[in-house]
Amino acid sequence: MNDARLRLEQQLALIVELDQLKNVLRRTKVKSAEGRLENSAEHSWQVTLLAVLLQEHANEPVELSKVMKMLLVHDIVEIDAGDTFVYDAAASALQEEKELEAAKRLFGMLPQDQADTLMAIWLEFEAAETPEARYAKALDRMMPMLLNFHNNGQSWVEHGVAREQVVKVNSRIADGSAILWDKMSEVVDHAVAQGWLKP
Repeated sequence: MNDARLRLEQQLALIVELDQLKNVLRRTKVKSAEGRLENSAEHSWQVTLLAVLLQEHANEPVELSKVMKMLLVHDIVEIDAGDTFVYDAAASALQEEKELEAAKRLFGMLPQDQADTLMAIWLEFEAAETPEARYAKALDRMMPMLLNFHNNGQSWVEHGVAREQVVKVNSRIADGSAILWDKMSEVVDHAVAQGWLKP
């Protein structure tokens, strides 16, 4: 097999593997189909579109194409590591190592140059130290909050989540966009008033 053909086969192997992300269910239900849980592939698509639409609200100028790449790959690791409920502190503590192993396996299916590129993008997102990563992280936190709000607090209610937990986990939205955190703070206040979050 020549080099170009081998490269294509490696790329297609990951593309087919990525189909499994459609089977990774999250805790939040979709707004458009009452009762159905969102999957991680849907989340990745929607939060990437959020990045395009809300770019003007980032705290700092960002390279949108890099943000989009981060958001498209950030949850690929859930194919192996699964989705961890963000308010489950014990499970979240164990998730980092599982996700790194998943990233090595999945990105390692690609030709080395692409594997290195995707790993670097994923690690940059996880570190949240660049303007792009801070903005991407903000949107990743914001999207589930929006869905919960528009589903009458669905996963917050089901899991008995308190206001303090939501603020602790999501206040980092302000690192990427102060205006988006202001809006999400309003969402939290409304959710408490409605009884969707414990005060």
